[in-house]
Amino acid sequence: MKKYLFILRTKDSVREVFELLTTVLLGFVLLIISVNIFAADNEIFIDQSSGASNSNIDLEQLGSGNIIGGADAAAGSMTDLNLIGTGLTLDINQIGDTNKFLGDIVGDSYTGFFEFDGNSNTFNMNTDKTNTYGADSSNVNVDVTGNSNTFTLNHATAALASTLDLDWIINGSSNSITSAIDIDAATNYMDIDGSDNTITYDGDGYAGGYFYLDHTGSNRTFNIQQQSTLDNDWLKIISSGTSTSSVCVIQNDQGTSTGC
Repeated sequence: MKKYLFILRTKDSVREVFELLTTVLLGFVLLIISVNIFAADNEIFIDQSSGASNSNIDLEQLGSGNIIGGADAAAGSMTDLNLIGTGLTLDINQIGDTNKFLGDIVGDSYTGFFEFDGNSNTFNMNTDKTNTYGADSSNVNVDVTGNSNTFTLNHATAALASTLDLDWIINGSSNSITSAIDIDAATNYMDIDGSDNTITYDGDGYAGGYFYLDHTGSNRTFNIQQQSTLDNDWLKIISSGTSTSSVCVIQNDQGTSTGC
């Protein structure tokens, strides 16, 4: 009898151990699945098919490796988003590292606010690059805090950026900023704090433009061209800091070709 009871207890113990191991294994599997879910990058695809007026779009992504782009994209391979309509308001906030925003906007009088907090992010924005509606009377603000980011903003074609108000506030180092504007009495203001930043600006058109660059930091590189055809351009640069600098400024109102 004692031996029989001993065998029963041994079987019970084995069953209990088996159940415990099964529970632990199941929990481990669920943990792996959970980690994969939360570690996955987020992607937002946007495509506006009709040219609605006064649309209001507000997008925010928190974390790293996120993407905002177009509806034709596949996971991991993004195309530009496409927004159409006058009076559009677009508010983008990407907080984290290695995020990406790719966008095309077609329409007059749009208001854009783009905020990026983090490092190694990519911002690529085009406004009416095919000259569909024009890009007049827009108000665009780009606010960046971080290092080693790449930003490209091209606004309008064929001198259609009438009365554009573009403002950049950049805090960080080793950032690359490229902006091309077909200006028509447009204003481009940059306030940049940080070292090893590169600024490339090309403004051309038919009604003159205003560009004001206020910079603090060392090892800066500025390449600036203003080319309003037979009109006046206004340029002001204030830059303070030590170490090396490379500054190239070209103003040309249909004169002889020049270069640095």
